[in-house]
Amino acid sequence: MAGQGTDVSFVDATDVANVEAALQPNTRLVFVETIANPRTQVADLARIGELCREKGILYVVDNTMTTPYLFRPKSVGAGLVVNSLTKSIGGHGMALGGALTDTGLFDWSAFPNIAPNFRKQGPHAQGMSQLRAKSLRDFGASLAPEAAHHIAVGAETLALRMDRTSANAFALARMLEADERVAAVHYPGLASHPQHALASNLFRSCGSLFSFELKDGIDPFDYLNRMRVAIPASNLGDTRTLVIPVAHTIFFEMGAERRASMGIAESLIRVSVGIEDTQDLLDDFRNALP
Repeated sequence: MAGQGTDVSFVDATDVANVEAALQPNTRLVFVETIANPRTQVADLARIGELCREKGILYVVDNTMTTPYLFRPKSVGAGLVVNSLTKSIGGHGMALGGALTDTGLFDWSAFPNIAPNFRKQGPHAQGMSQLRAKSLRDFGASLAPEAAHHIAVGAETLALRMDRTSANAFALARMLEADERVAAVHYPGLASHPQHALASNLFRSCGSLFSFELKDGIDPFDYLNRMRVAIPASNLGDTRTLVIPVAHTIFFEMGAERRASMGIAESLIRVSVGIEDTQDLLDDFRNALP
């Protein structure tokens, strides 16, 4: 981002104090995910929202992992909400898309980077008017008709799929946590998760994403190769259960030292749970263990 003229401070958002300490005089927005990928940390969403309101800072919440069905970021003061339509909202891994929603809570008249021609709008419409013009008109970031159709059809079953994938994820996480061959399981639905109480208060359920670490001596690639139901793939929010070895894929370029500082174990496996039969998934994940 620095190469594009934007400075970014990375902080642990599970505690609002870390966010407040990182604020600078020129801070324009605070951006958080509801549930982080892949370690599933849950941001201190409500208190960060209070901080942003007090400071007059735009609060942007990425709701992709929870979706509008499990959580409404407007309830914690978000001014903008990001949802990847590619993931659970579309749900079938067939289309790329994204959505940005203005909740109407942020007063854009206090935001300095609004072009004069968009100041003609009301104070709560200026931001989205500029975003529409610059992203859709100037850069052409609009959905093709076929992609829009796939996403619209997928969205019709969002509630059914999220209930099923959340239940499957909880069953798998609970089973793996009890297995002596597993070193750790990261899922907000488990009582052992550091933000379990926070997640329980915020979300309808904890969604389809979790990750787990294998005990030393178990090769993650051998483990994944023994699976028969789960599919090695990098998407999220699919109807199918998808698995990847995190350190060797999406976090590979960071290097071992940086991964260790982020708590990314070399054996960490990320799971995006699908809608398959629960017992089939339990058997697959258990039988692949040596």
